Amino acid sequence: MRKKIWFLFAIFIFTAMVPKEIHAQNEATSEEPIRGIYVQASNTKGPKFTQLVNLVKDTELNAMVIDIKDDWGHITFEPSKISAYHANSHPYITNPEELMKTLEKHNIYPIARIVVFKDSVLSQKEPSYSFKKGDNLWKNSRGDSFTNPFLKEVWDYNIGIAIEAAKLGFKEIQFDYVRFPEKFEQFESELTYYKPHSTGNQGQHRIDAVTEFVKMAKKRLEPYDVKMSVDTFGNTTVIEKAPGIGQDFLKISKNIDIISSMIYPSHWSGIFGLQKPDLEPYKLVHEYARVEKEKLSKLKHPPKSRPWLQDFTAPWLGKGNYLIYGKKEVEDQIRALHDQGIHEYLLWNSKNVYTPGVDYTPFK
Repeated sequence: MRKKIWFLFAIFIFTAMVPKEIHAQNEATSEEPIRGIYVQASNTKGPKFTQLVNLVKDTELNAMVIDIKDDWGHITFEPSKISAYHANSHPYITNPEELMKTLEKHNIYPIARIVVFKDSVLSQKEPSYSFKKGDNLWKNSRGDSFTNPFLKEVWDYNIGIAIEAAKLGFKEIQFDYVRFPEKFEQFESELTYYKPHSTGNQGQHRIDAVTEFVKMAKKRLEPYDVKMSVDTFGNTTVIEKAPGIGQDFLKISKNIDIISSMIYPSHWSGIFGLQKPDLEPYKLVHEYARVEKEKLSKLKHPPKSRPWLQDFTAPWLGKGNYLIYGKKEVEDQIRALHDQGIHEYLLWNSKNVYTPGVDYTPFK
């Protein structure tokens, strides 16, 4: 009898301990540096998705950034028919529950990308939420419209989508286009739109609007146990602030878990003494990371740095100004981050065609 009691007690102790050990292992796994790729919502099914999943699970990659609200403003899955978002949805993701199960099965960290203020869909449906030029909805040279970052209704709309993504099971919400249109300060006087301040420093007012949106989003997402990241222009890090678009790197960084600057070498000109930055990916990324590290060190609780890197070729720069980006160029960027103490990154290719054979930890 006594042996039986001790046997049962031993089983109880073992059973109680196992979940803790598993939980500890999961916690350790969650601390692994995030290395991810961008995935269009339309590529979350069929052979293309299988190819992308295999790329991640067969390499040192471990994450996917997936569009939940895309560059046009479509919600990329079909919410409930009674949802306020249903009318603006385009179900590229035909079965979000199955998608999340697939990502979990292969231990792929799921990040929901939400394009915030660049939003042609909402602008067309609610022109009062956007900018008008004369009698027409304003569009940039690419045909995109933006919603107005001064409007709380626009904030609520995008935060609500983020909450929907969290409920689907995404572990992180990544906000992109958290800004006014590019070069806004050069043409904003030609536009009609709501602005709460008719006087004073309009650039500072724009910075305040973007910063307050980020703060509110972080607060509203707290009950959902998700990380929050924001994409920023790389040049907002190396200048004090960018009042034209409303991005202040440090103010945004104070209110988020991860900062993801877009530091593609092809997007710079004459920076860090490099006349043709696209030709020197290691030097460009190394110098950027050095400046970012110095800037973030000023914060008491800095966010984690996880920059966007270039896995595409930029022929629009013209002959002699660009490289064909392949294995070496991608690895050079990763190595440059590592040499500055940054071990996380995301790879951007708008068509989701990633360079084969890359060593995603070339610094080992």
